[in-house]
Amino acid sequence: MGCCSSASSAAQSSKREWKPLEDRSCTDVPWLLLFILFCIGMGFICGFSVATGAAARLVSGYDSYGNICGQKNAKLEAIPNSGMDHTHRKYVFFLDPCNLDLINRKIKSVALCVTACPRQELKTLSEVQKFAEMNGSALCSYNLKPSEYTTSSKASVLCPKLPVPASAPIPFFHRCAPVNISCYAKFAEALITFVSDNSVLHRLISGVMTSKEIILGLCLLSLVLSMILMVIIRYISRVLVWILTILVILGSLGGTGVLWWLYAKQRKSPRETVTPEQLQIAEDNLRALLIYAISATVFTVILFLIMLVMRKRVALTIALFHVAGKVFIHLPLLVFQPFWTFFALVLFWAYWIMTLLFLGTTGSAVQNDQGFVEFRVSGPLQYMWWYHVVGLIWISEFILACQQMTVAGAVVTYYFTRDKRNLPFTPILASVNRLIRYHLGTVAKGSFIITLVKIPRMILMYMHSQLKGKENACARCVLKSCICCLWCLEKCLNYLNQNAYTATAINSTNFCTSAKDAFVILVENALRVAAINTVGDFMLFLGKVLIVCSTGLAGIMLLNYQQDYTVWVLPLIIVCLFAFLVAHCFLSIYEMVVDVLFLCFAIDTKYNDGSPGREFYMDKVLMEFVENSRKAMKEAGKGGVADARELKPMIK
Repeated sequence: MGCCSSASSAAQSSKREWKPLEDRSCTDVPWLLLFILFCIGMGFICGFSVATGAAARLVSGYDSYGNICGQKNAKLEAIPNSGMDHTHRKYVFFLDPCNLDLINRKIKSVALCVTACPRQELKTLSEVQKFAEMNGSALCSYNLKPSEYTTSSKASVLCPKLPVPASAPIPFFHRCAPVNISCYAKFAEALITFVSDNSVLHRLISGVMTSKEIILGLCLLSLVLSMILMVIIRYISRVLVWILTILVILGSLGGTGVLWWLYAKQRKSPRETVTPEQLQIAEDNLRALLIYAISATVFTVILFLIMLVMRKRVALTIALFHVAGKVFIHLPLLVFQPFWTFFALVLFWAYWIMTLLFLGTTGSAVQNDQGFVEFRVSGPLQYMWWYHVVGLIWISEFILACQQMTVAGAVVTYYFTRDKRNLPFTPILASVNRLIRYHLGTVAKGSFIITLVKIPRMILMYMHSQLKGKENACARCVLKSCICCLWCLEKCLNYLNQNAYTATAINSTNFCTSAKDAFVILVENALRVAAINTVGDFMLFLGKVLIVCSTGLAGIMLLNYQQDYTVWVLPLIIVCLFAFLVAHCFLSIYEMVVDVLFLCFAIDTKYNDGSPGREFYMDKVLMEFVENSRKAMKEAGKGGVADARELKPMIK
């Protein structure tokens, strides 16, 4: 039963020979207990915020005097207008909803509880008064009666800013939000510093809204193309590398040619009969086409140079890709791993954001300088924010690490099962079962190490953004250098962690032992690691480029029909980014399978030589791959001592 069957630490330390899938024991149990305690702390933060009334304040909303809308309230000491009965006033209304405080990330306006939101624009105080009399919803301060809206001298201060925009309640959160997006556009203008002309942003937003059906269709197309590419990888892995290479060459040349053709066509098109607004849109599109065409040309040239340098190494990955294709044939559920991981991440992020919103409304009522109520947490509990942020990083990395361990366990089962007919009915579920029973502690430890590196990098990035324009050149250089070094360290640790999870899946050792063993194996096979990782990653990158180029080309052709009334710069960028994200999610699984297979292959060649009792586990294609590589290096006169030693197990 799980940990009850674990061997002693002394027995584990004395047994250093790799015995794939023979022994299974719990690993890094203290780290699992630490992770569970940390998750309990995360639950305490959510429970504390709910228990202190934050949930009611978040969902129902509250006014500037601390009253929760939709219920009776207790009187707050020394705070006027508190303790009111808002049973029939269920919605929060802001007197000036477009007055946004970007620094403190809140609406800088007096908030009131009202019976109904104004569904139509109110241009005068008379219309505000008429709305209050007809709907029973007073939009001015509680101290002002509806009959005094047009006669009181204080009405300009106590009533909403005119004109009152049409608004509708936000589902589940009972806030009156303006229906017109002008407020949000102004908010975006304050955040997007590169937009100097406000009209540009409005045209970009209108372009997205007009092309939303096309954007949705193109995003679906990128998903279909990614699935098709995964099917192609399964069945034609031998020629996949060359197919991808040819398609990327044709795609990059075709995309670049189409962009230059569209640029030349639009530049020569007559513009005498168009309106000034259409002329401005045409100029924006022409400028965007020129930028796209130049960028595509530069990208194509760089891509050709890289492929020219790496053309002789392409053959080294074909054998490994072929075996990876067989893995997907035997383990089809691997294709759906990105969906489960994404679903788990979305659920956690939704919980995290909900708790974050709770934290924003938790605490004790405090009167600010304007005489209104704010809720603040004092004492040690005010540092719950930091704990919550660390939880976001650690648990997100934990979920991603669980995916890596699951994939590694399934591929290890496939590789080290000599007769593939004896594979478990669902190797993926068997791998998940082993992960939950034995190796959650290892996953928690590995993800915590990534968290330790990621947090300082995020702090430095935040400091860099806050000091932008204020620090000197030397400080800016030091900050960027530190951020770059931490990023490189994080990538290296991610790669080592993935191989450590594979070693754990093979030999059931703890994280540190697995990381050390995997590192030794990788160093002994450094040349093969460099060749296979470089070429393999590049081939998968070409697959991502193919999906992005195909989706982008389809987007260009579709959006070109709307060029007279839509600025399609932003829609095309959104589509290409989504296409890359989808392609990355799917092909990262394939990349993970290739890396796991390589480590299994390296271990196989180190501890087996093909003799009776020490037969190879590897596929025949991998044996041919190693033998052909050895012959090629001998013929080229480049087979040094290190290479001969590396290939020696295969020729005994």
